[in-house]
Formats: sequence, structure tokens, C-alpha cells
Amino acid sequence: MSEKVLMKGNEAVAEGAIRSGCRHFFGYPITPQNELAAYMSKRMPKENGVFLQAESEIAAINMVLGAAATGVRAMTSSSSPGIALKSEGLSYLAGCDLPAVLVNVQRGGPGLGGIQPGQADYFIATQGSGHGDFRMIVLAPGGVQEMFDHAVLAFYLADRYRMTVMILSDGILGQMMEPVTFGNTVSDAPEKPWALGINRKREKNIVSSLFLDPYALEAQNFRRFERYAEVEANEARFEGFMLDDAEIVVVAYGASARVARNSIAEARSQGIKAGMLRPITLWPFPKEACLSAAKTAKAFISVEMSMGQMVKDIELAVRCGCPVLLCNRVGGVVPEPAQVLDCIRKAADL
Repeated sequence: MSEKVLMKGNEAVAEGAIRSGCRHFFGYPITPQNELAAYMSKRMPKENGVFLQAESEIAAINMVLGAAATGVRAMTSSSSPGIALKSEGLSYLAGCDLPAVLVNVQRGGPGLGGIQPGQADYFIATQGSGHGDFRMIVLAPGGVQEMFDHAVLAFYLADRYRMTVMILSDGILGQMMEPVTFGNTVSDAPEKPWALGINRKREKNIVSSLFLDPYALEAQNFRRFERYAEVEANEARFEGFMLDDAEIVVVAYGASARVARNSIAEARSQGIKAGMLRPITLWPFPKEACLSAAKTAKAFISVEMSMGQMVKDIELAVRCGCPVLLCNRVGGVVPEPAQVLDCIRKAADL
């Protein structure tokens, strides 16, 4: 039986993790994700789980690595500056091929920036989340219900592909409240024969990212990227809104997509064939969906709270088949429907 509860996005993603079998959470306080850690601190003891406030973001991500190496489902969360501090640990997780979940409730930057919402962590999530050659799956929820749903999906994907999955939220989605429906979400983690443990009946396992033989390291990287190719082939996800005949295609995720939806509806009422492609996975990016939309589009518009980080992926996806414009606000300022509508009108006049 499902139940519906009014809750914040930060709480919803935490509840989704718990209902997915996560019993190990390691974090450090930072705004605007603090409700997530606070929720975990209350719920984990009741679920026979572990909540630990680490001494730093660096310590927290390494605690996740240690827990994940034993095969349990583990998670951490932070906001933009804290995610940057976790970058080395994210690379180590990838180098060890460990499944883990990371929630980033973005704020404005760079540096300490401010505590208002932002989307300028797109690059660090999809391109450069740490040193070396590796990828993370990046999920972009569009509402509080998806904050819950994506937590469930994140643990499934992390275990299936032995990867870190980042849920890339923002300060609006983390703080806003909406009804959330809880379904039957508990799913057991798969068998993990590679994990550390004390079972003497199996061979001793070693989990490490250190390869002193360069040829062995090269071979491991090639194998890892074969797995990443499977992710790209199977897991690219998106939502279309009035997209079938769209001549102006708005691409937006997170809170920006919620703003853009209203602007598109208004543009349609004014006779402009606008539509939206909302990426649900930022990596893998829904390239084929963009390329398909480009067959009828005269222009794309990237709506984002950054200086244009997603623009590059859209341009690559449409293979320079039509112009890609930017409609943005930064520093914690949120785009307004009137601004997006004005960008749609300008694009229609090209």
C-alpha cells in the first residue's frame, strides 16, 4: 500500500535512500542540504542504521568508500563547496569500482558563494568530478517526488554498474515542500562477491585503486569504460513536454525546468511552437533525444542557473545542426518565466 506525505525535497531523498536499504550515512553540515543530514540523524537509529557526522567532507566521502567496500549501501550528501572537497574520494571510489550514492544540493558560487540555489556544478558532476578517467551517473530530479524516486533509482544503478551515482539537486528542490507518494520500494542489494568481509569460505578480496603495473591499470580503465558504454546505451533518460512538433526546444533540468514549463505553455498560447526536453540523466546525457528533436527545431535554448555549462552538451548532441542559445541567471538568482518567454520569442524570430 502506498502512502502520501508532505515533505521537503531534502527529506524525501533521505526517505527514498532508507527505503532502498541504505543503512550507512556519513555527512557534514552545509546549507542548503542540512535537512537531509538532520533527517538521517533521526531515522537511521530507528532503522538499525549508522548515522555519523564526520569531521569534514573529506572524511565523510572516505567513510562512504570504506562502507561501500564491504558491500553495504552507503550515501553522503553536501552542497557545492563540500562536493568539491569530496572530489578526491569520488575518484578513489571510481578507481575501486565501488557503488555509492552522493546527493548535491547546489548553491551559488564559486567559492563560498551564497546559500541561494544554483546549477553551476554541472561541470563537476558530468565532466570533472575528480582526477583520472572516470564517470559518475548523474540524476537530475525535477520535483520532490523525484527526489524520493531518484534515491531509489540511484542505489539500483550504483549496484548494477558498480559506480557512484550523484543526485544533482538544487536549493529550491531541497527546501520546497510537495506531497510524496511512497510505494513498495524496498529492494535487496544484489550479491557482491567482490566485497570485503569475514566469510572464510570465500577467497580473500582486496579493494584498491592502486596499480603499480601500468599495463594492468590501462586494462582496468578499458574494462571500466566498456561498462560506461553500457550505461550510455541503456540509461539515458529524459522527459518531453510539447516536444513532438517543437520548433523552439528548451532544455532545462531541476528548478529551471519548472520555470520553463510555464513559459512554454504561454508561448504555445501565443502561437509559438515551443517545447521542452528535460534531461533526467545529465550523464549519460540524452544525446539521441536532442538529435531527434533537432529534426524539427530551428533553435535550442538552454535554461540554467549557470554561465552556460549545459550548452556544450546540447551543442554536441545536435551536432551544430541548429543554434543553441543561453537563457540564464547566476549567483543564486532564479530565472523568471517572463525572461524565459522573452528568450523563446527571440529564438522564434531568428
